[in-house]
Amino acid sequence: MQLNIFTVLIFALFAEGHSLKCYQCTGLLGPCEKKETTCPSGDAVCASQMTVQFNGAASTNIPIKSCLEPKMCFDGSVNYGIIRTTTTTQCCNTDLCNSRDVSDSSSNNLNGKQCYYCEKDSCFNKLSCLGSEDHCIKTKVNSESLSVTIKGCASKSMCDAASQMSQVYADVSCCEGNLCNSAKSITQNLLILLSGPFLSYITFH
Repeated sequence: MQLNIFTVLIFALFAEGHSLKCYQCTGLLGPCEKKETTCPSGDAVCASQMTVQFNGAASTNIPIKSCLEPKMCFDGSVNYGIIRTTTTTQCCNTDLCNSRDVSDSSSNNLNGKQCYYCEKDSCFNKLSCLGSEDHCIKTKVNSESLSVTIKGCASKSMCDAASQMSQVYADVSCCEGNLCNSAKSITQNLLILLSGPFLSYITFH
């Protein structure tokens, strides 16, 4: 009986200290070559993600595998007019369970919503939102020499993820009504893409 209790205690201690192992890779420049990694957080899950970046008629698929916080396991898209990024994510909680790639499940169908977006020197342009883009988004980035605002359509999940990072990277706000992100002229645009759950600052336009 004492041996059984000892065995149970050892198992419990091992399970408490066990860190999840996941595949990790980013297919930015080619195939996603998987490597094993141990998640730093005890509550992390394994994620397999497909990010698709649309630039006009061209599109680029970016597979990503990683450890991820459970709250970051979501699907969605953000659309700044010329640039649109969609994300499809599948999460699991056993070792190396994210081996399979994920297919893009986003919709390109018009959903009837409109938001303002910025192009060249004007933010008076109207954008028809697609798929799950049920919010209008406005992002303001401040630096020492430049203050930049960009606008468009976004899924609620993308708004929630961006707002969690907004104090570090930018001032992000979302709203639900048609054209609720207001029209305002600007002098320059900054293209900001949501790559899965991460904000990537790409380039000045």
